[in-house]
Amino acid sequence: MQDAKEEVRARLAIEDVIGEYVELKRAGRSFKGLSPFSGERTPSFFVSPEKNIWHDFSSNKGGDVFSFVMEAEGLDFKGALELLARKANVDLSLYQNDKARDIAAKKKRLRAANEAAAHFFQHSMLQNQHAVEYVFKKRAINRETAAAFRLGYAPEGGDMLVKYLTNKGFTRKELQDAGLTNRFGGDLFKGRMMVPLMDGAGEVIGFTGRIIRDDPKAPKYLNTPATLLYDKSWHVFGLSQAKEAMRTRDYVVVVEGNLDVVSSWQAGVKQVVATAGTAMTLHHLKTMGRLTGNIRLSFDGDKAGIAATERAIPIAEEAGVSLTIISLPDGAKDPDELIQQSVASWQAAIDTAEPVVDWILRQYSTRHDVSTAAGKRAFTTAALEVTKALKDPVEQEHYLQKIAEVSNTTLETLQRKMSTREEPDKQYKKVAHVDTSNDESRYAHHDSVLALGLVDSALHELFANTESALFVGEKRQAVAAYLRTSHGALQDTPEELQKYDEYVKILLLRADARYAGWTDTDRFHEAARLLRRIKDEHKKQQKQQLTDQLRDAEASGDETRVRELMQAIQTLNKEIHS
Repeated sequence: MQDAKEEVRARLAIEDVIGEYVELKRAGRSFKGLSPFSGERTPSFFVSPEKNIWHDFSSNKGGDVFSFVMEAEGLDFKGALELLARKANVDLSLYQNDKARDIAAKKKRLRAANEAAAHFFQHSMLQNQHAVEYVFKKRAINRETAAAFRLGYAPEGGDMLVKYLTNKGFTRKELQDAGLTNRFGGDLFKGRMMVPLMDGAGEVIGFTGRIIRDDPKAPKYLNTPATLLYDKSWHVFGLSQAKEAMRTRDYVVVVEGNLDVVSSWQAGVKQVVATAGTAMTLHHLKTMGRLTGNIRLSFDGDKAGIAATERAIPIAEEAGVSLTIISLPDGAKDPDELIQQSVASWQAAIDTAEPVVDWILRQYSTRHDVSTAAGKRAFTTAALEVTKALKDPVEQEHYLQKIAEVSNTTLETLQRKMSTREEPDKQYKKVAHVDTSNDESRYAHHDSVLALGLVDSALHELFANTESALFVGEKRQAVAAYLRTSHGALQDTPEELQKYDEYVKILLLRADARYAGWTDTDRFHEAARLLRRIKDEHKKQQKQQLTDQLRDAEASGDETRVRELMQAIQTLNKEIHS
């Protein structure tokens, strides 16, 4: 059922599932709340959408969305999978035995077909002078960018792609299922610059084709239809190319056009993605929210772009991300056009992104005549819908005052109007009774020092002199052994520790939540202190074992053994820190 588990995991945002039990508030790239497993008053429960992991410092428990539901509902894995599958609308019967193998095999073939098509399009572009001139001269795309986005060209006539792929062993049914053929079984894309659509890992799952010849009857853009691999409501274009810059800069710019992304990436502003020619969805924002909670939206300045921005606002509230709006200067209809004029102007527009509430209030104030009673009613109703979603009372009052100024209405009147529209407080699910007196909590300090070692390469010397056997449990010993010979701050699980991927992700989340704001010196001293504690604990265990042996030697009258054991105990006493 591994494929079923991954399908359910892909369809559900971990923060949404846990958010039904815990009131979560964003804390950097993670979410934070009170542990549902203890009566703590200070939040120490963290959820990382990026790593798909949760960790509870109060009980030292953690894991993925399945382990949380198992803990919260008192279920075994099968029960948790069935519960989450219903929530994700996943039919588990499709993943049983032969059906599961069939779907996995089919997905593998479709990926291979798309990959082969991408190679074909890349090669075809280099063989066609018209395509080369369009991509490199007219669009001013350089070779590095073309390679990074794997740009290509679909030949004008015939069914060259179909012939190429069938010669490689793909059936016509596979090409149809991959979205590469038209209703007649021929090439879907002809005479177009090809832009591969890639998933977060950089694998090709579909294509966008931009026509490069003058043909008023043909659509400018042609996209892969929905397939087993590609769903436009889930796909974020450019994510694989942008994700590192998103982590580093801690924000992402969302544009409408795929070529806006390509132009921005080439200009050095790489934390830019697009919604692949479709309206913004909750899935898009959840996907981006796993890497950063700061979303800067730059849609076209026409009526359609403004409407799309409006639609994104309530979705952003539901996704739990911070949304700001980028306004392009006059004379630029989209980011690509602005970038061609001035890269500095594009970066300046990004840097001066306007808070979403300010932006929407400005839009509403231009649409309604607030000098009339009807205009005031319409403006305040729309504006209060946005303002009441704000959770911070100071921020809420700030915008209420702004609405009052624009509409020439008293603050008290607006507060009264908003109070009549208040929604009931959200009710959270009760968790099953859970015994938090578990062995894992006894070794929280082991996890803390290992977490430090994974994110701070300056601690390598400390771990090089620490035996991995001092740590309790196979997973901890494996990480300690890795740290003895490897160093360098991690972002993801290294190949050597893939067996313990979930535990490593928990450690990385632990490090981010607890030590992100510490100085290098403080982290070094904390790691040294924790390692001393672990070594002392190990020596105390050795001392207890020797003490037990000493009693046996004294009872048997073995004087030689008694002297040896007493000497060993005295040596340990000197080594153990008080």
